[in-house]
Amino acid sequence: MYSTSQSEAPLHTKVSDLPSSLSPRLIRFKHIVVALLLSVVFFLLFCFIALHGYIAWVLSNPTVAPVFSNPMQAKNMKYEDITFPAADGSRTMQGWYIPANTDTGKTIIFSHGYGANREETWVPMYDLAHYAHQLGFNVVMFDYGFASQVNRAVATGGKAESQQLLGAIQFAKQRGAQELVVWGFSMGAGTALQTGLLTKEVDAMILDSTFLLEPDTLYHNIHNQINLPRQPTLEIMKLLFPVLNGTGLQQIPYQEVKKKDYPFPIFFIHGTEDEKAPYPIAEQLAANQTNPYSEEWIVQGAHHELIFREHPKEYLRRVSTFLSHVTKTISEEVQQNQQ
Repeated sequence: MYSTSQSEAPLHTKVSDLPSSLSPRLIRFKHIVVALLLSVVFFLLFCFIALHGYIAWVLSNPTVAPVFSNPMQAKNMKYEDITFPAADGSRTMQGWYIPANTDTGKTIIFSHGYGANREETWVPMYDLAHYAHQLGFNVVMFDYGFASQVNRAVATGGKAESQQLLGAIQFAKQRGAQELVVWGFSMGAGTALQTGLLTKEVDAMILDSTFLLEPDTLYHNIHNQINLPRQPTLEIMKLLFPVLNGTGLQQIPYQEVKKKDYPFPIFFIHGTEDEKAPYPIAEQLAANQTNPYSEEWIVQGAHHELIFREHPKEYLRRVSTFLSHVTKTISEEVQQNQQ
């Protein structure tokens, strides 16, 4: 009995000592696992934020092709190379002035879209400029800052661009414009609406595929490219935009634009298959207008900025009718003021 208890005692002691001898190793192992898990979490969080930073940077710095032609080469229209300041004096704008064949007080300013320059070949802009010229309009075509070949700037969703368009309007007035129409495309149309909040010098607008930068359209376009959750994606983008392009979403007056009843007639043109700017945006904007000559044309099956390509005859017919109403209205107002 004595020998048995003696032999069991050392064995029992070793078993009891086993957990205590391994506990420091277990603790170190747990620390390593926790550290690895935290490293993975922080790495994934960094990648998530970095992805949003890249998206915000790309949106703020669109790739824009250089100007490859001119009105004379494209459509045998005489033109002048022009420069004029943005209304806030922030930069000098470059463009073309195409005078009408006869003296006229009618001018159309083309407001090109995001990622394009004054030529906007997929519209195609030269064809519409030639059409406006044939109708007896002077034509102004210019590059927004993000499309400049001289001193390129970041795109700001209309904040800076509205001052640049306002500079073009002031230039046209200095050249004798008495009937002034802004013809905008995509973000250039959204910029035109923002500019319309700042001036009374515009007599009418033609807005094709209106894109208004707001949280809904921003997320809609991001989601079309990559399946990110709405939240926190929008909150992260709101934080990044002021850092990367100096403009917060709250600085873009999209709420005011969406409620505004503009004093001048607006012709909204939009396609039901527009993947960048869903057509209900145009319907909502058009519903706010009370000017008797404001109208909308929602084109079944048409795509973003391709409505003229897809329905050229109907497009030009409707634009011509709208412009004739504008000219008639202005003539009547001039006669009333003279009486």
